[in-house]
Amino acid sequence: MDPLLIIISVSTLFFLTVLLLYSLHFLNLLFSQSGEGTTTQPGGGMNQQQHKQLPPGSSGWPFVGEGIEFYRSGLAGIPEKFFFDRFRKYSSEIFKTSLLGETVIVIGGTASGNKFLFLNEGKLLKASWPPSVRKLLPINDSGSHENNFKAIRTTFPKYLNIEALRSYIGTMDSMTQCHFETHWDKYMNTNEVLIVHPLVLKYSFALACRLFLSMDVEQEARRVNELLNLFVVLTNGILSIPVDIPGTPFNRAVKASDLINKEIVTMIKRRKVYLLSHENTPTKDMLSLMIKFSDEDSGKFMEETFIAYSIMALIIASHETTSSVITSVMKYLADYPEVYNKVLKEQMAIAKSKETQELLTWEDIQKMRYSWNVVCEVMRLAPPALGGFKQASTDFMYAGYHIPRGCKLYWSSIASHKNPEYFPDPEKFDPSRFQGDGPAPFTFVPFSGGLGTCAGKEYARVQILIFIHRVVTRYQWEKAFDAKDEEKIIFNPFPSITKGLPIRIRAQRQDY
Repeated sequence: MDPLLIIISVSTLFFLTVLLLYSLHFLNLLFSQSGEGTTTQPGGGMNQQQHKQLPPGSSGWPFVGEGIEFYRSGLAGIPEKFFFDRFRKYSSEIFKTSLLGETVIVIGGTASGNKFLFLNEGKLLKASWPPSVRKLLPINDSGSHENNFKAIRTTFPKYLNIEALRSYIGTMDSMTQCHFETHWDKYMNTNEVLIVHPLVLKYSFALACRLFLSMDVEQEARRVNELLNLFVVLTNGILSIPVDIPGTPFNRAVKASDLINKEIVTMIKRRKVYLLSHENTPTKDMLSLMIKFSDEDSGKFMEETFIAYSIMALIIASHETTSSVITSVMKYLADYPEVYNKVLKEQMAIAKSKETQELLTWEDIQKMRYSWNVVCEVMRLAPPALGGFKQASTDFMYAGYHIPRGCKLYWSSIASHKNPEYFPDPEKFDPSRFQGDGPAPFTFVPFSGGLGTCAGKEYARVQILIFIHRVVTRYQWEKAFDAKDEEKIIFNPFPSITKGLPIRIRAQRQDY
């Protein structure tokens, strides 16, 4: 091909690309100014609000907003930099940005900001999700909104409360030991390298399938693995820019979401038949609880699609976050031998108080105080979720700025956790921060707060502590890579270790 034609073609393509970007940028500014200048009132009218000052900030590039910088800081292992740079540039309490295809106002990084957001949910604010989550898990679009969410508020706490957890601990403990026997013991004392994160992901997902869906994870191992692979694809695209074009993470996530939903709906239909023929059988899992729930006033049951998407959301929240925390805990225990020894001493004391093969109990979990301090410090440095979204239910003022009704807001856990005002020398790993009364209220927020507090907080605590008990009393481990190849924790969107944490394991000494 003629070189001159190549130059002309490239130049034309570049010109068209620039023209498209500027056109999109103009439209973005036009629509954002239109949205910022008016507020929809309950009666449907539009009142001008241009005289009210909105928070400072930038909308970034057309469509992608400042998402590239947000992701870049996460992949660099310093997600707090995105927030701290803007707090310094615009305001120490609030700024405007554009993430995941939406303009959002960030409030956070301070105890007062977190307190305001958490305690005003249900008053000035309501829970919200970015466009990608709403499209992949369209719970709001399934049937009666109020009836469905009343069901969630009723069933989730009933299944995840302390009383219920007491009855699951034996199953969780036995499954944990079975997991080690099947997937870890073959690496023991062999000098072969074990990659922690994929195995922990497999473990936590199997646990969720067993407890939430009553799947026989041993007999249905292939089916569980197929579901896990679909959930991995879904998770990789759940906080991406919602561009549904073949080849994009979001497009792959859409396909995975549809397949998972169909699979769970099939389970629901089968379970309904079983429940009708076994009316006196106790309700033992989340799936049965949701199927049997009916609204007191209307008598309506939840739609099958809504139940399926709700279960999907619960599984993502339960297995993805706990697996990332467990992997990070093992990394920090390998990095800090003195911390590891304290955890080992605490767990060995519990092990020696029990008979051989005796399972852990709720009382044993309560004795793991130092181990939980270690987990909390890990979640401070690498929170399972970087933050969350909310939406303004009405106009209000915050820090001297106008927040219009309908506006999306974002709070950042990592900005609070890395704030030196609350955590001196914030990069230092120091579990003693959580001794006694621990951090000040609303500064340590890995599970959110207020009405939005994660319903699975205690479930996660029990699962993580059971895993820690069994892994430290069963194995010793060391990282299997050179110092020059040191791994780091990145966020995409959940915290993960760049190579999955390769380690070598050997049998634990029993003379402690």
